[in-house]
Amino acid sequence: MERRAAVLGSPIAHSLSPALHRAAYEALGLRGWRYDAIECDEERLPGLLAGLGPEWAGLSLTMPLKRAVLPLLDTVSDLAVAVGGVNTVVFSGGARHGENTDVHGIVRALADEGVTAPVSAAVLGGGATAASALAALRELGLREAVLVVRDRARAGETERVAERLGVALTVRTFAGLAALDAELVVSTLPPGAADEVTGLVRGVPAVFDVVYAPWPTPLARAAAAAGATVIGGYGMLVHQAVRQVELYTGHRGVPVAPVRAGGEAEIRRRAALTH
Repeated sequence: MERRAAVLGSPIAHSLSPALHRAAYEALGLRGWRYDAIECDEERLPGLLAGLGPEWAGLSLTMPLKRAVLPLLDTVSDLAVAVGGVNTVVFSGGARHGENTDVHGIVRALADEGVTAPVSAAVLGGGATAASALAALRELGLREAVLVVRDRARAGETERVAERLGVALTVRTFAGLAALDAELVVSTLPPGAADEVTGLVRGVPAVFDVVYAPWPTPLARAAAAAGATVIGGYGMLVHQAVRQVELYTGHRGVPVAPVRAGGEAEIRRRAALTH
């Protein structure tokens, strides 16, 4: 029987997940596996899940589905409950299980660049990725962090995540903030949103920008010019996909290098189409 998996979201055409997962299948020699991208919003999600057959091994979820899927699952990992978001659904024995591999992706991307034990950190943005970033910081040993948002009133969900994680959170706004006194800054802002706050990373030893295209971002360039260790979002994307493949297929030790190369080839292909 053919085994299937897919990434769901809206919009989804930009997703690199098919390139990453297909590269992993090829590296593992899995011939009967198929991975697609499916346009799906919150309204369509329940019906789509209900219509999946026994050939389905799992789903990768992106915006706006990471929180919307929670009530549709049979079980959810403790980490995904704490973070308040599922980016991975695994089908097993007729049940739907929710996981969060974004946290794993952030931790591994930081480790690749030697950032394993920061003594202080600040997170820019207050969405689902910021919640995963706080969980990653906790895994790195931090029990307090700064959260910087545009609107203090919209930080409530992320504050609740921090409370569940046991991370003491200080919330600040971008207005009037000139710099950040932190060893690590994690920007979870969407492309372009951090362009006007590049001054905040002046003097920060390590900066992680979750954006991966276009790269480098103005924030990454400013951090590199100031001598910081700069980590891009592509590493996070690769590592979270590798963990998803392990969960879907049951294979452990999925090789990272061919997955990374598969995504890079797709990025180059898309860049060539725009020139």
